[in-house]
Amino acid sequence: MAASASAPPTTRSLKRIVAASLIGTTIEWYDFFLYGSAAALVFPKLFFPESDPLVGTLLSFLTYAVGFAARPLGALVFGHYGDRLGRKKLLVLSLLLMGGATFAIGLLPTHATVGAAAPVLLTVLRLVQGFALGGEWGGAVLLVSEHGDAKRRGFWASWPQTGAPAGQLLATGVLSALTALLSDSAFGAWGWRIPFLLSGVLVIVGLWIRLSVDESPVFKAALAQAEARKGAAEAAEKMPLVAVLRHHWRDVLIAMGARMAENISYYVITAFILVYATTAAELSKQTALNAVLIASAIHFAVIPGWGALSDRFGRKPIYLIGAVGVGLWMFPFFALIDSRSFGSLLLAVTVGLIFHGAMYAPQAAFFSEMFATRMRYSGASIGAQFSSVAAGAPAPLIATALLENYHSSTLISLYVIAAALITVLAVVCAKETRHRDLENIEAAPEPDAAAAVAADARTA
Repeated sequence: MAASASAPPTTRSLKRIVAASLIGTTIEWYDFFLYGSAAALVFPKLFFPESDPLVGTLLSFLTYAVGFAARPLGALVFGHYGDRLGRKKLLVLSLLLMGGATFAIGLLPTHATVGAAAPVLLTVLRLVQGFALGGEWGGAVLLVSEHGDAKRRGFWASWPQTGAPAGQLLATGVLSALTALLSDSAFGAWGWRIPFLLSGVLVIVGLWIRLSVDESPVFKAALAQAEARKGAAEAAEKMPLVAVLRHHWRDVLIAMGARMAENISYYVITAFILVYATTAAELSKQTALNAVLIASAIHFAVIPGWGALSDRFGRKPIYLIGAVGVGLWMFPFFALIDSRSFGSLLLAVTVGLIFHGAMYAPQAAFFSEMFATRMRYSGASIGAQFSSVAAGAPAPLIATALLENYHSSTLISLYVIAAALITVLAVVCAKETRHRDLENIEAAPEPDAAAAVAADARTA
């Protein structure tokens, strides 16, 4: 492949690129997680008031799951145009869509005002959120991965991943502050709207920073090469989706399997816990929110460390530590919550999120390194987001239904353990990717190219 279109970025410029990706993903995850917390705490009464409390929570989580259903569509659309037009343009669009939908939720009338139209409008806006997030993740991690070098790619690419706990931290922190400052009646009447309306301000800040960075040099070089092929009257370039399914179908399946334990465990630990702690363990909303708040701060801090370890020891070993760890932790996780003390609750969530970080940190570099440049946005996004329909989308819903029907956490633990086993199998079947040069992955899946990559890995 031709040399990069530009010189490698300096540490200073790379930090600016990382900051732009991190701030954007933080805002998008803030918007997405804010909905999840509100779905557990306030939406059942505001949008499903005629239902039994736990049934209302199930209905609320159903609208929460709808957002995940839109994420694969977002992955397809944003992946296609991101591979054709560039990462930066699509990241700006995703931020605008997510922020606009979240701001609109803050203005929604409730069931008491417009009746059945309220949950319908809520569902539509949730679909927009999911569509935007489906395109955000791939572009954000690729923008960083393609600017950096292989030696520290796991570390730098893990920083956009910290946008998830940072968004969770911000969303939970705002909700925790409001529930502490306002009475239950005031929070239910109008206070819940404040965090959603705050998204409008955050989006303006995110756009200002995101518009200041350059397009990926690896993508520019690949685009120039594609244009040169067209000028030489060579065969027309295939659509990114078609190319991914032809050349990288195995990598897509591996990415989907790798996401199962990571996705399911995260939403059980951070979203379903707000239901379990306040019902089965009879703890207050404030106590549960504070535990998630502190644990999310620790989660944020450990992700870059796990990313750096993946640069030293490989993506697969670190990912496997997380998958095995989160599976083994599930029974102690619920046992600690059942003790009904804040310290035990905090320990349960913190350890769970530390193990989750071991999967989430290397994921950005791991998935980026699986795919060729001109189909990388599509491949990484499809692999990551299609799995979310079967994993993160129904996780709080399934956990809540199991709790309602069996009044026990045992089956919920087994549910997460089953997901961990799927992830372990997928990662074991994957190839180690940490030595791959993103500029030289043109169309990896052909047999000769695959052998060359394997040889490179052995001699690195």
